[in-house]
Amino acid sequence: MHHNRVTAFVRPALNQRNCRPSAALIAALLGPLTAAAQTAPAAPVAPVLTSPGLVAASTISSADTAWLMVSTALVLLMTLPGIALFYGGMVRRFNVINTMASVVGIAAVVSLLWFGLAYSLAFTPGGALGGFIGGFERAGFSGMEFLGATGQVAVSHIAKHVPESVFAMFQLTFAIITCALVVGALVERMHFGALLTFTGLWLLLVYAPIAHWVWEPGGWLAQLGALDFAGGSVVHINAGAAALVCAYALGPREGYGREPFIPFNLGLTMAGTGLLWVGWFGFNAGSALAADGRAGLAMAVTHIAAAAGALSWMGAEWLARKRASLLGLCSGVVAGLVAITPAAGFVTPRSALIIGLVAGVACYWGATALKRKLRADDSLDVFGVHGVGGLVGALLTGLLADPAISGVESSLMAQVIACAAVLAYSLVMTAVVLWITSRFTTLRVREFEERAGLDVSLHNEQLGH
Repeated sequence: MHHNRVTAFVRPALNQRNCRPSAALIAALLGPLTAAAQTAPAAPVAPVLTSPGLVAASTISSADTAWLMVSTALVLLMTLPGIALFYGGMVRRFNVINTMASVVGIAAVVSLLWFGLAYSLAFTPGGALGGFIGGFERAGFSGMEFLGATGQVAVSHIAKHVPESVFAMFQLTFAIITCALVVGALVERMHFGALLTFTGLWLLLVYAPIAHWVWEPGGWLAQLGALDFAGGSVVHINAGAAALVCAYALGPREGYGREPFIPFNLGLTMAGTGLLWVGWFGFNAGSALAADGRAGLAMAVTHIAAAAGALSWMGAEWLARKRASLLGLCSGVVAGLVAITPAAGFVTPRSALIIGLVAGVACYWGATALKRKLRADDSLDVFGVHGVGGLVGALLTGLLADPAISGVESSLMAQVIACAAVLAYSLVMTAVVLWITSRFTTLRVREFEERAGLDVSLHNEQLGH
């Protein structure tokens, strides 16, 4: 019955010669839809901003905000507990608690200083010195508001489609892990209080300026065209250089080169590696600042490079020592992850494979032959893996970046300048920060404290039997 009524309505409106709908029928069927489209409100358009400011809450992307919040948690997971386990498993048994306490303490110090000043120095325009450092506009997270009554929310000019509170927290997790990475070079011999003092000064005087150079649109390296998608120079070259200076300044551990330094538990190191690998998806894919195709590509290339780095390091170790080790596989994973970091949003999966393979071999060399030439007790090979891996990734980004992906052209010369500038600044300023720290406190523990282990001598704690 219903079928017959519909047929009776439609048939007269059809052109009998070719059975196509008449204009009258089309108008009758589409009229309500057209009227609805004309009266529907236009999609919110994000305003043009050159500095942080308030926008209508309706311009915020819920999907992108959700992804960035998840990515923030993933990157924090890389430090707590990822780096704590990764490093804690490699030190000797009587220094495990100190190593883990150092990571937790750094996370707390960096978080409060980021809130107080460092975020503003890194991610605001900065006026006359805007090419080199930000201003005080967001000190104490001033102006970072959510005004539900008026439907407004603060956003950064770098990510106008997500709340600035989320963007600031995401960037905080990068600052935390960069500072925590340096711990690997100075474990088992630095005073805990000196480490925390050094970390706070280093965040303000080294990390924040370099982050501004590279990631704030007005930064001089950003203006030069240097590409660093997620931290090849800001995080890894920077941390590697700082680690090398710390290793030289503190001197070698007691017995270094004469006594066997047996890792406490490489199972913990492997667990830490797994957390780093998983967390790195937030590190790289989150740096797209959107839940989009570029984030998906960044996730894929991150995984490919990590796997390639593990097998490449294993192959180099097999050729050199006729064996493959768990520590080598874990180190290779990290090498691949480090090297793909600056390139993640700019390269194809095939290029990611090349980057991972090159990084595995280069970082193996950095942790063995280069380490011997440098004659520094970089305890857990921070410079050999993060410094060398960051340099490899940044330079290969200049060679392999595909403009079809990001719409920007790469320049090998710009990458070379950025690498050299970050390396030089971090080396010099880390030495300055260590000198300043030494004016307030003793950097290195006494010999008997080092021999007893920092767990007992500094914290009066020890692992259970």
